[in-house]
Order: sequence, then C-alpha cells, then structure tokens
Amino acid sequence: MNLPPMHVLLAASELHPFSKTGGLADAVAALGQAAAQAGCRVTIVTPLYRGIAAKHPGIRRAGWKFDLPLGKDLVSGEFWQLDLSPGLSIWFVDQPAFFDRPGLYNEGQRDYADNAQRFLFLTKAAMLAARYHPEPPSIIHGHDWQVGLLPLLVHFARVTGSWPDAPRTVFTIHNLAYQGVFPVEAWQYTNLPWSWFHLESAAHYGQLNFLKGALYLADALTTVSPRYAVEICTTEYGCGLEGILRRREHDLTGILNGVDYQEWNTQANPALPFAYDAQHPAGKAANKEALQAEMGLAVDASVPLFGNISRLTDQKGCDLILAALERLMPETRLQFVLLGSGDPELQEAFQALAAEYPGKVAVRIGFHARLAHRIEAACDFYLMPSRFEPCGLNQMYSLRYGAIPIVRCTGGLADSVTDPRDDPDRANGIHFHEPTAEALVWAIRKALAVHEDPEAFRHFRLNGMTADFSWEKQAAEYLRLYGDVLHGP
Repeated sequence: MNLPPMHVLLAASELHPFSKTGGLADAVAALGQAAAQAGCRVTIVTPLYRGIAAKHPGIRRAGWKFDLPLGKDLVSGEFWQLDLSPGLSIWFVDQPAFFDRPGLYNEGQRDYADNAQRFLFLTKAAMLAARYHPEPPSIIHGHDWQVGLLPLLVHFARVTGSWPDAPRTVFTIHNLAYQGVFPVEAWQYTNLPWSWFHLESAAHYGQLNFLKGALYLADALTTVSPRYAVEICTTEYGCGLEGILRRREHDLTGILNGVDYQEWNTQANPALPFAYDAQHPAGKAANKEALQAEMGLAVDASVPLFGNISRLTDQKGCDLILAALERLMPETRLQFVLLGSGDPELQEAFQALAAEYPGKVAVRIGFHARLAHRIEAACDFYLMPSRFEPCGLNQMYSLRYGAIPIVRCTGGLADSVTDPRDDPDRANGIHFHEPTAEALVWAIRKALAVHEDPEAFRHFRLNGMTADFSWEKQAAEYLRLYGDVLHGP
C-alpha cells in the first residue's frame, strides 16, 4: 500500500488492556497497534477509569490541564499519557467525578444518570486533543455511541469557521443496538445552538441520539463486518436508523474485525497444557482429554465435543442451544461444555441440564480467560447461533484453534465462516439460517456427520486453522479508507 504518512486519532470509551466490557476495547487497541505498525502515527483518547494509573505505572501526567464547557458548567480535566511505541500514544482523560467509579457505564445493571455529560466530556476532550496536538491529526476516528457526537462537533466547528481546517471524520458502529439515547435536555451539554438539534443531526423521536449524530455527519461510516453493513440498512436489523443508513450506504463500509494471533495461538500459549498447530494436530486431542477430566466429562477423545463461551442472552441464541441439546442429549453421542454468565434463568437452565446429564454436559458460570482458551483448544465444534452478530470473535478464535464453528448465517459469522454449500474447497464451518432450535439441531446433526468422515473433518479443520483474520490484514482496509476520505470531496 502506497499511502502518505498520516496521523490518526482514535476516540473510544474503552481500550484493552486498560478498560473493557466487550469487543470494542479489543478492536480499538488492535486497530491502533496495527495502524502504527503500518507506519501511521496513532493517538488514542480514552477515559482514565478507576485503577488504571495504579495498574499501569508507565502512565504519566502529560502536563495538559483544561476546562471544558458542559452546559452552564465549566468542568476541569487533565490528560495522562502512555507511549506504547514511537508511533502509538494513549492519551487518558482524567476527570475523577466522571470516571473514578466502580463501573464504566453502570452499577448494578443501572446506567449512570449522567452518562450524557460523562461521554460528552470525553468527546470534547478528544476534539481538544485533535485541535491542539503538536502534530494535528488528519483523521479523527470515533468508535460507538459514547463518542457519537464527535463528528457533529467537528462538523459544526468546520462550517462555522472556528476550525476551518478540521480533520476528516470516520465513525465505526460496533453494535447498532446501543445508540446513546437521552432526554432532549441533554443537548445543552453540547453547547451547540438549539437550531442544530434537528432530524438531520441528533434528534430522534423526541430524544437526543448520540449515534444518530455520527450517522448523519461523519465523513465516512464503517461497521465491523461486510454482512452487517448490509443488514443494518434493513428494517429487521436497523434498530430504527435504517432510513439514514440507506441514505448513506455509499459512505458505509463493512470491515471485519481482526484477531490478535499473539494472544490466540496454539503453540506458545501458557493457558494450554499441550501445544499443537494445523500441521501437528496431536496436541489438540490431548487438550480435549485434559479438559474433559477438568470439567468432569467422560474422558474419551472419540466423543464429539461441542462448546460455547458467551454472555447468556437471547441475542446470542443461548435459548436455542438449550432447546437443541435437550432434544439431542437423550439419544445422541456428544458432549457439551459451556463457559458464560448472564440471564439468571438461562444460567439455571444450563446448570439443570448439566445435572441431568453428568459426564455429557459441563457448565461453568462466570468468565475465566485461561479456561476460555482451553475450551477452544479442546472442542471439536463451537456453537454460535446468534440472532444477530455485528462481527463476533469467538468463531474466529475457534477456527484458529481447530474447533469447527456452527453459526447462524448473520453478520460477521457469515463473513468469516464458509459453509460447504457455498464453497466446498474452502469450507471451514456450518451455517444455518432460521433462528430456531430445529435449524440448530439440523446443523449439529450435520456436524456429527462431518465428524464421522475423517477426511472431511480434517479438511474443515485445516481450512479453519490456516485462515487469516489478522489485524494486519484488516487494518490495511482501514488505511485504504482513510486515504479515500482524505482525497475525497
């Protein structure tokens, strides 16, 4: 790729390994690192949440204190800085009243009442960093609703002449279902004229919608898989914003998230008892037997082992897994292992299934990072029957770990898993289409047939383990997009 050097500022409400509730943190961190390795200068602006400075002693005060208007108030803040490499810097926004809290967005499953103010402060701090940085960025790239008003604020500064050479803006939708919706009164914290609060900015059904502001006014839009970019333009998946997305579909690009193969590797991984790879698969069988023993399953390498690691929600299709297993377990030779937490009713139902089928079903409620690696390494098949999935990462982890994914054909699952009906030579998983237990049962039976055919099983597994979903590959698509934005109208 032959692009001129550029400085990109990324803004996000969470960033691995400093703060995380989901895939957003991983994606922003990996994109920043890959773009820097490709030759970009990258600055990432994110909150200094409770405990970050203590856990990461390399973070230092940047010597930049500031006051930002939030409605009638003037709120003080300060930047802290961590330089990860010559081309990659993290600028943490320190404002203790907003960010020194037990949770990122909520406590006890209740959102903080002042989330509009908190994340508008982050947004304005990111804009301040871009405007007065010693090397001003040419691209500002915001991620998800928390900084959804960043493109609007930059656009306002550009067209009103207060920042005529403002950078171009890119905005990524990680999950359209989360939009940042607040009462109209929260508009005051933008400090923009009320004449700018209308249907073609951030007004939506009588409320302030952070995400909508980005959809209208970012110079370019992306989302986290090509298939999801198409789906969100439909009524079924558009979450009430499909109209504006259809209007801007020529500015919308789907770029699949990548995988950090330094973390998700099967050869030098302290979480795995036995190393293996596509050319040396014997260690996978040993990992399977070790996990069976660890989880109380019957130790038998020949039994097909299915797994799932998930938030236990209807969106993830966990109820479909339960219904399918209840139908299959009495008469089918298979095992299932679950790691996850979420809906209390789903937790109890999975625990009841394990109690009913000891030696065949194992359930661990909670999340354990090292156990997640061991499950992926042990399983023959991985169940991911999501009702919608903007990108998904576990199916890509499974491919590298030799666990053949069984996925509903939606979003990033469809983009990363190839069914034999679509391409027999490149097949690495199994698709099903309808979000029903019957469809999932059919897909599991198909998987069992593949397991009974050693040549087909090896073919699926080899294709999956050699697939490339590295962030280096995916970052190249973002860099091309940045170049198009800079040289566009």
